[in-house]
Amino acid sequence: MYILSVLFSATKPMYNNYNQSSFPTAGLSIWRGNYFNYVVPNNWRVVEDGQFAVVLVSPDNAALTIMVGNSGLPVNYNPWQFVYEKLLALQPYDLRIGQPRPAQPIAGCSAAYEFDCTYFSNGIPCQGLAKCSVAYSYNICTMVMTCAASHQSQWANYASWLPQVASQVSASNGAAFGMQGIMAQNLEISQTEGQRYREYREWSQRTWDEVNRQRNESLDRQNFQFRENLGNVTTWTNPYGYPNAELPNNYNYYWINRQGQIYGTNNSTENPNFGSTQDWVRMNRYLP
Repeated sequence: MYILSVLFSATKPMYNNYNQSSFPTAGLSIWRGNYFNYVVPNNWRVVEDGQFAVVLVSPDNAALTIMVGNSGLPVNYNPWQFVYEKLLALQPYDLRIGQPRPAQPIAGCSAAYEFDCTYFSNGIPCQGLAKCSVAYSYNICTMVMTCAASHQSQWANYASWLPQVASQVSASNGAAFGMQGIMAQNLEISQTEGQRYREYREWSQRTWDEVNRQRNESLDRQNFQFRENLGNVTTWTNPYGYPNAELPNNYNYYWINRQGQIYGTNNSTENPNFGSTQDWVRMNRYLP
């Protein structure tokens, strides 16, 4: 699966697509959590390191980075809506998100959009940059929001490097973003669809065989009737095991004895066994 082979690559270099001179001189360190590898500025605190999110906070609590993602979303899920919903979890006041711009996706994703955002936290105006990266798989997708924000008065100091730190994240565990559950669900769906396809194929074959059988029987009946009409005959079964007999159609009833002699009559009550030493059996009309 593409997401697992790329997004979960622990060997992928962390510091991708950034200008080193823009990073703080205090330095950065790589942290390896249970689900993600990510970059932490020195002296920053890791306040959340879970299956779905990583949150870092500056020493003075004036800045933060957020990474949060979910798998199994519809492919047409709106990135703006995803970012808005995730930032609302911070319980900000007067959250405003700008229009999307194309951006560089995080490792393992194929598309990304970034958004300027502003909000108030504890009465303090804050500003930041959020990005939604998307990885597509079958008829679902995984969306990951990375966001860097700070008090608005300090944003000029963070704007050039903190959003890039927020983007330096790669999944190292197959359960990240709930992907293992989605993979199991996809496998179940695939197996179910495969079973449905096999059932449809078998039903289609049975239906086609039945159509052919009925068509052949119809042709046999048409040929049978044509042959009888052409020869002015009717076909009768033989109760003694002899082949069916084609007899003139001027009689409505036929009888046959063990010697293969045939007696025809139009009288439904006539029985050649009366006054005869032969064992006569009435023949039945044959229709295919």
